[in-house]
Amino acid sequence: MKLRHCIIAAMALTIGGKTAQAIPYAPEFMETEQTNGSVEYIKFGNFDQWLVRNIKESAIIGGNTKTLYAVAPNATWNNNNVYSGLGGSPWATSNVLAKVAGVVKTNTSVYREARAGHGYCAKLLTHVEQVKVMGLVNIKVMAAGSLFLGKMMEPITGTKNPMSKMDSGIKFGRRPTALCFDYKVQLSGQSNRVKQTGFSKVSTVQGMDMADCVLYLQKRWEDADGNILAKRVGTMVQRFSRNTGWVNNAKFTIHYGDITKQSFFKSYMDLTTGDFVKYAKNSKGKLVKIQEVGWADANETPTHIVLAFNSSHGGAYIGSEGNTLWVDNVRLCY
Repeated sequence: MKLRHCIIAAMALTIGGKTAQAIPYAPEFMETEQTNGSVEYIKFGNFDQWLVRNIKESAIIGGNTKTLYAVAPNATWNNNNVYSGLGGSPWATSNVLAKVAGVVKTNTSVYREARAGHGYCAKLLTHVEQVKVMGLVNIKVMAAGSLFLGKMMEPITGTKNPMSKMDSGIKFGRRPTALCFDYKVQLSGQSNRVKQTGFSKVSTVQGMDMADCVLYLQKRWEDADGNILAKRVGTMVQRFSRNTGWVNNAKFTIHYGDITKQSFFKSYMDLTTGDFVKYAKNSKGKLVKIQEVGWADANETPTHIVLAFNSSHGGAYIGSEGNTLWVDNVRLCY
């Protein structure tokens, strides 16, 4: 069972310019330039720099060398070292190294891809990861690509609650009007999705799979017991329901305050609950739930930004094989 857990753990996370004004929190994560208004590029958000990790998996599952990509200063690692950020990069991905009972397994669902005339971009892919062990074990898991601000807690050592392996969000104290980026979408074409965990039978999940982008601005605090509480300051959730070529300079408005009565509001924009609750490290270094307890006033200033791009929108183990989202040039507009 430990071997099965290792394999699933690696698949489950489908998981300089001139400053326009002072940034209260974590300016090292931003690269600000003045245009007609103000634009802040999130550091490494042009996706032209990548760490390439060549990892040798355990002999019992084939002993192959697999490549994992991380958004970080250009480098190549030919070892099985864990990754937890490099060179000030605020980005993490669902590409993971898992190690349970000495068995090493990887999953790659985010790729570096050349983009004509634009250097590189990030490619996020939903795929079925399959592993056969000496002809005895044949496990298939649906794994989606995710690119997010925060850290992945490598090595992955268990399969339960994939969100709890991610330290989501970074410190941030400004009020952008929109998230801007370039993107391209290729959907699977399937009318329904699949839930495939590796432990149970494949099941059908109603509804077409969509890529998405999620941005939350939160005002967080910690209580005496180490719980992280938050109010939602700003919200932007965009689901991509059709195929596109490259769409450059797309701009998605961030809405402030309680948006539940607004005409554009959808249930998936609400405060996070259940399987979609994010986690973060508290002051004691423990990963705990970020408990969103309400909506902040519309004029409130956040303390943190949560940002994630996903090739599938339904959470861990759920998606349609082939769903693909390409992302480039991520920036905040004011």
